[in-house]
Amino acid sequence: QTPPPPPSCPSAPWCTFCKSREGEKSCSGCCSHCCAKLSFSAMVGRYQEELPAAVAERKAKYLTREDLVKLMDWKLSRGKFRPRLQQLVATNSSEAVESCTEKAFRLLPDVAAAITELSRLKAVGPATASAILAVGAPEAAAFMADEAVESIPGLAPIQYTLKHYMIYLGKIQSCAERLNKTDAEKMWTPHLVEKCLWTWATAKKLQLPLFKTLGEEREKDKHTGEEDEEPPKKQKRK
Repeated sequence: QTPPPPPSCPSAPWCTFCKSREGEKSCSGCCSHCCAKLSFSAMVGRYQEELPAAVAERKAKYLTREDLVKLMDWKLSRGKFRPRLQQLVATNSSEAVESCTEKAFRLLPDVAAAITELSRLKAVGPATASAILAVGAPEAAAFMADEAVESIPGLAPIQYTLKHYMIYLGKIQSCAERLNKTDAEKMWTPHLVEKCLWTWATAKKLQLPLFKTLGEEREKDKHTGEEDEEPPKKQKRK
């Protein structure tokens, strides 16, 4: 497949949905052939930092259509690329996205009801719905990341259903509660626990040096007091 031309190219394709030329400011990035591709780190920063900050500044919590499109872009960058979902999610109207997401946040702490409400949007299932809730309510929801789910015993194979998500969330919430009892310096939320699980699973999969170092340190801790201490020297008899 021929890659799309750079943003500066005059023959760049028009976006199917926002009717803007690739790279133009008016383009919302809602088409797989539209806008220059962001790096993975830039997408992560947009989801983990920029979007939560934008939602927090609003009088009522909600996502715009553009927010949802960018969130889907980030989600697909982490797993199997499915351009049809990108196109389908962009067909949601601005009014539908804002109304539905605002109602979902108001339904919290009933996470199941909130996800059911969000699932009314096109191309939004339990996994994407969990990503939406984690943006505005990290204390109530965790993103249904494959790596995080698979890190929890008994949850594989993954089922992208509301029932499976609620089991996963329950285990994540229990973990956050235990961490908050033992760690007085950090506020552990379900979303933070999920991010830690994803990081650990990804580092292990990629066999990063950091993972190896942490493993060695944990093994060393088991023997603290055994290997670090030298045995007392025997005194010579006079």
